[in-house]
Amino acid sequence: MERTLYHELVQTSLRGATLSDELCLQILTAPEIELLPLLDAAYQVRKTYTGTTVQLHIINNAQNGYCPEDCGYCAQARSSHADIEPYPLKPDAEMLAEAERAYESGAYRYCMVFAGRGPSKRRVAQLAKLIQEIKSRYPIQVCVSVGLIDEESAHILKDAGLDRLNHNLNTSEAHYPNICTTHTYEDRIHTLNAAQAAGIELCSGLIVGMGEKAADIIDVAKTLRQFKVQSIPVNFLLPFQGNALSEVSELSPEYCLRVLCLYRFLNPETEIRIAAGREVHLRSMEVMALYPANSLFIDGYLNAKGASRMRTIRMIKDAGFTIEGDRSVEDLLKQEESILTGGDPRDVIKDIKALRPRMQRQ
Repeated sequence: MERTLYHELVQTSLRGATLSDELCLQILTAPEIELLPLLDAAYQVRKTYTGTTVQLHIINNAQNGYCPEDCGYCAQARSSHADIEPYPLKPDAEMLAEAERAYESGAYRYCMVFAGRGPSKRRVAQLAKLIQEIKSRYPIQVCVSVGLIDEESAHILKDAGLDRLNHNLNTSEAHYPNICTTHTYEDRIHTLNAAQAAGIELCSGLIVGMGEKAADIIDVAKTLRQFKVQSIPVNFLLPFQGNALSEVSELSPEYCLRVLCLYRFLNPETEIRIAAGREVHLRSMEVMALYPANSLFIDGYLNAKGASRMRTIRMIKDAGFTIEGDRSVEDLLKQEESILTGGDPRDVIKDIKALRPRMQRQ
C-alpha cells in the first residue's frame, strides 16, 4: 500500500473530515493496509491532541448483580448464570474510601457503576450527595454509569459536580436486538441526549466481539462522532461462562488494534480508552494500543480482574508515555514497588518454596 494513503488518513482526520464507509471497512479488514504504518498514522493524530499522556481510570462496581435487564454480555444481567457474588449498594463510606484509594493510585478519573435499568429519584439525590463529597475531598474527575436517565436527573447530577456520564451504545442500532431485549438502542440514545442537554460530558463506547459485523463497528464510531462524545471506551468481549454471550467472536490482536485506529481517525480529539478485555485479546501486542488510544483502566473491570497496577504503569513508562495528573509515572512505580516488596528489596528473592516446589509436596 502506498505511503500516501497513511498520510492522507492523518490529514483527513486532522481536518475534521470523516472517512467513507468503504475506507473504514478497508482499515478494519484489508490486508494491503499494513498494521505498523496504520498505527503510526493513528499516533500522529493522537499525539496532536493528547501528546504522550495517558489517563488512568479506576472503576468501582458500586453494586453487584440484581439487574433486571438481559444484556447478553453482562455477568450481572438477570439472564446470566455467571458465578458472581452479588451484593447490594455499597455504603457511602465505602465508596468514599475507594475514591481516596483511586486518587492515591494515580487515577485521573474515578468511575462508579450502578447496576439496574436506571436510578430512582431517591437514588439520584443520594448519588448527588456522594459526588459532592468526593469532589470536595479529592482533586479527581468523577464519572458515573447509572443506566437510563432523564434530563431532570442529569441536571441534578451535573449541579452536584458530576464530570461525566458513562452510557455505552455497545453496538449498532441494527445489531442491538441481538444483545438485549429489555430496553432499546433508542433508550440509550435518549440518555445520551439527556446528559448532553444538562452539560455533562459524555463517555460512550462499544463492545467488540459480540457477533457484530465490521459495518456495525463503523456505525457506532460515526454515531459517537455525531454526538461529539468526550470519551470512547473500546471494550473487547470477556466471555463469562454463564452469560448469554459466552462465546466471543474471533478477535486477533491485529483486528483489535485496527478498531482502535479507526476510532482515532473518526474521533481525533476524543479520549479513546482501551477498556475491558485488553489483556485477553491484545495479548503480547497490548502496549501498541497506546499509540491510537490515550487512556485505560487499572485495577480491573466490573467483574473481571485486569493486569496489576505495577505491570500497567511500567508498560506506560517503558513505551515512553507519561501519566496525566499530579502524580508522575516514576512516583507511582516507586509506590507500587514499595507495596510489592514492603520496602525491603530482599523480599523479591525467591524462597525455598518457590525454588523447590516439588520438594514441598513430598
